[in-house]
Order: sequence, then C-alpha cells, then structure tokens
Amino acid sequence: MTTSLSPKAAECRLSGRIGPTHLERLAIVYVRQSTPQQIERNQESTRLQYALVERAPQLGWSADQVVVIDDDRSGQSIEGRPGFQRLVAEVGLDHVGIILGIEMSRLARSCRDWYQLLEICAVFGTLLGDTEGIYDVGNFNDRLLLGLKGTMSEAELHMLKARMLAGRQAKAARGELWQPVPIGYQRLPSGEVIQDPDEEARAVVALIFAVFERDRTVGAVLRHLVDHQIALPCRAWGGLNRGQLEWHRPNRCTLGNILHNPIYAGAYVYGRRLRDPRRQQPGRPGTGRRVTRPDDWPILLKDRFPAYISWEHYERNLRQLAANTAQEAGVIRKGTSLLSGLLICGRCGLRMSTRYKDNGGGLRYVCGAMSTNYKEHFCQSIRGDLVDAVISQLVLRALEPAALEVSLRVAEDLEAEHADTHRLWLQRLERARYEAERAFRQYDAVEPENRLVVRTLEQRWEQALAAEAALKADYDRFRAAQPTPLSQAERTAIRELALDLPALWHAPTTQPAERQEIVRLMLQRAVVTVHEGSENVSVDCHWIGGHVTQARFVRSYVAAATRAERMMG
Repeated sequence: MTTSLSPKAAECRLSGRIGPTHLERLAIVYVRQSTPQQIERNQESTRLQYALVERAPQLGWSADQVVVIDDDRSGQSIEGRPGFQRLVAEVGLDHVGIILGIEMSRLARSCRDWYQLLEICAVFGTLLGDTEGIYDVGNFNDRLLLGLKGTMSEAELHMLKARMLAGRQAKAARGELWQPVPIGYQRLPSGEVIQDPDEEARAVVALIFAVFERDRTVGAVLRHLVDHQIALPCRAWGGLNRGQLEWHRPNRCTLGNILHNPIYAGAYVYGRRLRDPRRQQPGRPGTGRRVTRPDDWPILLKDRFPAYISWEHYERNLRQLAANTAQEAGVIRKGTSLLSGLLICGRCGLRMSTRYKDNGGGLRYVCGAMSTNYKEHFCQSIRGDLVDAVISQLVLRALEPAALEVSLRVAEDLEAEHADTHRLWLQRLERARYEAERAFRQYDAVEPENRLVVRTLEQRWEQALAAEAALKADYDRFRAAQPTPLSQAERTAIRELALDLPALWHAPTTQPAERQEIVRLMLQRAVVTVHEGSENVSVDCHWIGGHVTQARFVRSYVAAATRAERMMG
C-alpha cells in the first residue's frame, strides 16, 4: 500500500522544515486503538495507522529508522500507557526526529499529557506529523494549531463520556440497565429476574439472613455454615456449564456482599459504588470505588425484584454491620467484662479499654487513649467488677417484667433453627438421591454391547451412589449431635427458672458472652466518671430508646490509687 504525499507535506519538505538533523534521528509511528473490539470490528483505522510506516521513507527517512509503537489502548491519560511513556522517553533522549500519527487525538486526549509532549518536542526539535501535514512545535503558528487540536480532542472525549453516561443513567432510572444478579437469583432470557428455582438454593439464602438476625455478626454466620457443612449456591457465568448451579464453600467476603446487597430486599439500585478520583490507582480505571450509604444512592427503586427480606430488615442489617466495625462498639468480645466497647470516659469522652491481669482476672477499665497517642497521663482507671456489679443490678431490674417472655422466645427460636437446618439436610439428601437415580437411568438406557459408554456411565453411577452414602453418614452424625426438642416438662422448668432471673444471671453455666449480649440489647453506652479527690463514682447509663439513668457508688480510694499508680508507672 502506497500513501501519496499530501500537498502540504510536500510544501513542508520543500520549505526545509525537515532538515538533516531530523533525518539523522528516528521516525516513530504511533498507533493506538481505543478498545479490543475496535481492533476486531474497525480494521480500516488500523490499516490507515500502519500505512504511516510507508510514508516515512517518502519524507526522507530510511526503512531501518522507522519504529512503530502500538502498545496502548487508551488516550485518556499517561497512566497505564507504556507506549506513550516510551515515546516521551525517546524524545527526551534526543532519539526522535518526527512523530507520525493518523490524527493528534491518537497521541493524547488529555491536555496535560499533550502539552507536556509539545514542550519536550520544542526543546529537542522533534516534528509532529499527521494526514494534514508536518508541524514544527518551535513555530508559533504550528504550536497554536496543535494546541487547538489537543483542546478539541480533550473536549470531544468529555462530550462522548457525558453523552454515554446520560444514556446509562436514563436507562437505570427506568430500572432497565442490566446488572449481574447475586446468589439466590437468576435472570431469564427475557431479562426478568426471579428467585433461584432451586429450592435448596433459596433455603440457604434465607438461612443466612435468619442466622445473622439471631447472631448479628458475619463471623457467626460463617461459623454456622461451616459447622453444618452448608455450601453456597452459585450459578456458573461462562463456559459449557453456563447457568448451571454450583456449590462452593462459604467465605466471609461473599457473606458480607449478600448482607449488603439491596436486591435481597427487592430494590433496584444504581450508584452503590461511586468512583472517587482521589482513591483511583493510576492505570487502573476500575479502582477507586467506595460503597455509599442508601441516602447517597442516585437511583433507588423499591419492590422491583422478588425479595427475601423486607426493606426494614435490610436497613436493620446495615445498622448492625456498621455497629460491628472497629469505630463502633464492635462485636461481643471474650472475657468477663460486661461493658467492653460500651464504656465511655466521663472526663475526655473517649472510649475506655478493657484490661485483664492474672490470666484473665483482675478486670479494669482504663482510659489510656491519650497516653497511647500523645504520651499524656491516664485520665482514669477503675476496677471492672465494681462497675459491672452496678450495671448487672440495673439490667436485672429492667428485665424482670419481660423475663418469662424472653425465655419462651429463646426456646422457640432454637426449635425453629433446628427445623430449618434439618430441612436443608433433607433437601441435600433429595438432590443426592436424584443424582444417583439419574445416573442409573442413563446407565440402564445404554445397550450392554456398547461397553465404551457403559463403563463410563457405570462409573458415574457408582460415584453418585458413593456421594449419596457419604451424605447420609454425615446426616446421621448431624442428627446424633443435635439436642432433642424441649418437652413439656422442660418448658415448665424454663418458666419456673425464668421467674428467678438473678439466679440464671449469676449461674456458673451462664457464659460472659451471653451476659454481654443481653447488655448490648438494652444499653447503648455507659459514661463513668471517677470524681477527682474522692471515692465517689458516677455511671450514666444511656439505654436504647433514649432513657438515661444515673447510678453512684463508692470505691476503695486507696486501693484504686495504688493500682492506678502501678499501671502508670
């Protein structure tokens, strides 16, 4: 293919714009396509750009001086464009006499990168050339023209992006913008989104929300699934098994995504993860996204999909997930402390930490944030058993009217949980039985003489039978480990024990984590203040619902001062 010299290029050559110093250096042909699809479907643009290799000899360069750079796929910025970076480096090393491109927008769509290239070309006397002619950056008129071309190229990119984004948002506002569906849903060929037709898959998703509602942590949900050998249902995205149901081991990341995804509440959302340019990594356009709150979502359409939970249930889950973070009270911690994560210093307003001595004994609440961060003195320190005793009395006093109802509700929840888990096992056994019967039907339908096929189908049948037998053995072990349902006599005993809640609270069988959980259900925070120079301590209890009560007690001042001095020293 031969490209004829344009009249303006011939005029530039005759006027001496291309001199001996240019011909002694390289002629770089810069080739760039926007997307891989453009390379496949719009091949004419590729041919025009590679045809510039034949134009360089017409301008006076020899064939061995022509270098082609075709490493880039984007012109938005210099990040992630090794070809453009190599081009700038070669110009800066005084190796380039001319840069040829089909048009200036191929070189850069960012004025920052474009003017940087012009400055370097002006310093080292490198020419620029496109289909319209040859340009000398050192010439004022050429530089003005090149600047206008770069500005128009950048403006064109912004207009294209704005037009496509407006169309995308308009489609999302109607709820028609396609989005991948998560676990527990399936998209039909018509575009309609339905709950997964597999009964076991739906039951697993419902169990995840039920366990989180009870235990309120992602870790507890993961532990429940692993202990009961429950896998997560996933639909294959591609390949020969596209759309087929697969079962994968549960993990914390997937469970967190399920609990955060509003589609399970039946909502269509666009703009959950907005791109923050400050967090975006150079050369990686998919990075820099941050999860926004429901109030910041640009598009929220409720009741668009079949829901597993209500919208109020979903908002309650979000609040619980936020409360489980390190910035909030956090989850229930190990140890005997009742107020771990809930106790606030009445002097500085910071959260007090929990410290133990003597292998878990010697509980103390210490305000040491200022000492840790700024090496200042401790605000205050107090024995934990004194504060916990006051909180225990207040909690027991508040629980007395509802003690019987709480105990009966716990028993009902346990039985419901056992029934849900048992139902999942039966569904898994039903699936395994179906796979074994299906393998047998395939084996039975083949002619016995066709041994090549019979042997393969026989192996599949044996594998399905072995899988069914292993699952039955696991189910038997699961049933043996499960507690028996409560009898009427046991229910009567629970009612009698519920009338004596203080005995249950102080019983050796009651775990500290259970006491913490009860306190967190009732108490939002507690503010403790040790009055300086005295033995008086005041505790302001902020209960969930807005009610505030105040309690006072007297501590042993000498013993407390001795311990505090020992800790500070």
